[in-house]
Amino acid sequence: MAAVKRRGGITRRWVSTTIVVIGAVLLVFAVVTSFLVHSYYYNAVRMTLDSRADSSGVAAFFSSYLGAPDSAFSARAQEFVDNFKDSSLMEVWVIDRSGNVVATSTGFGADDSEAPDYAEAVGSESGFGRWTGRLSGGEKVMAVTVMLPRSAGGSNGALRFISSLEAIDAQHLVLTVLISAFCLFSLGLVALSGAFFIRSIVRPVKNINDVAGRIAGGEYELPPLDVPQNNDEIGELCRTINRMAGELSRTEKLKNDFISTVSHELRTPLTAIKGWGETLKAMSDEDALEKDAANKGLSVIISESDRLYSLVSDLLDFSKMQNNRMVLKKSRIDALELLDETVFVFTDRAKRENVSVNYTPNPEPALVLADPDRLRQVYANVLDNAVKYSRPGGKVTVGSGVSDGYLEITISDTGQGISAEDLPHVKEKFYKGENSVRGSGIGLAVCDEIMALHGGTLDIQSVFGQGTTVMLTLPTS
Repeated sequence: MAAVKRRGGITRRWVSTTIVVIGAVLLVFAVVTSFLVHSYYYNAVRMTLDSRADSSGVAAFFSSYLGAPDSAFSARAQEFVDNFKDSSLMEVWVIDRSGNVVATSTGFGADDSEAPDYAEAVGSESGFGRWTGRLSGGEKVMAVTVMLPRSAGGSNGALRFISSLEAIDAQHLVLTVLISAFCLFSLGLVALSGAFFIRSIVRPVKNINDVAGRIAGGEYELPPLDVPQNNDEIGELCRTINRMAGELSRTEKLKNDFISTVSHELRTPLTAIKGWGETLKAMSDEDALEKDAANKGLSVIISESDRLYSLVSDLLDFSKMQNNRMVLKKSRIDALELLDETVFVFTDRAKRENVSVNYTPNPEPALVLADPDRLRQVYANVLDNAVKYSRPGGKVTVGSGVSDGYLEITISDTGQGISAEDLPHVKEKFYKGENSVRGSGIGLAVCDEIMALHGGTLDIQSVFGQGTTVMLTLPTS
């Protein structure tokens, strides 16, 4: 399968989404805030100029001098600017009928090269004009011109109020810089915290991905992942990956051991069968000694064939168990009668191996709903293990009883027992303990599955060096 090309990692996607989006939001915030501050200050100046220009006292002050000679109007104008109380906020000009500036609140000559507001007021029916711009000297100002009431002769003068915007623009620039610095600082904090957070995720995920890739490639003997100190989801994932790698490694070892064991288990009887078959083929029927050897060879062939049949049956049952295809053909049977038959078969074999079987049949029947072939398979497997692991001169004890609606069967031996390390795993597939004699390692796993399908249990107790007890329970009906 072709490798999938990665289109950017988590960090790149985070930068391209979170940082860009937050940066755009902060940029909009900075622009909008700067615009609002600018509008607020300019509106404040505009309202101040408008309120001063609309004052009714202005018209009243000049009303009696509108038709007076220019000298009298100029004197009145000078008096007005001398008494102007808002000179710290704005500059005021008094313009006569001819459009000449006759008085200013600053006392200096007027720079009238730029007065669009006056031209607007002259041509407007409302007699009002406003302008924002720069004077010929470069100073930015806002100016409002209001025409004085018309005199009887039809001409009138005007008042022009001018406020400098330089200080406001400077203050606005400072605020804009502060807002921009705040936005950049906020973006930096987001980037820093996000980078720290992403780093705490990306690095462990990258390590996990590397380990998972190596596991997918069949490499199971790996050093454990470093678990982050924070007890979070990433740490739990690392611990899970470590457990998974350990279980896969153990399962792989068990599988390899199983393949090796099965190969050996198959090769041994096949070698014996082949050897004795060749021997029997070379024998004649006349020699009595050869007949005794032939009988011995046939016994070996039959015994090893039984081993092969049992091994193949275990493999077939295990395959069915793995694919959930093990189906029971249940009927109402006497489980103790079936036990009697199985013990009888194994008693003769146990004598040949110098192992005694202590069994007292239970006279009371124990009716259960079970598959007789599968139940016999469980009995035979457990008894086979008991005899197989018993030392010469050892003893196998079989007991039974019914209690609280359950049939309980115990099969004990005085064999070598199971170590404490192996005991929790003996029912696992492929598992073979350190002291296993022979076998595929799946017999008990199949038996445990069969008992579970019957609604029963298979439990094992053992003391290493003293023996093992297997307890089978089945619900009676």
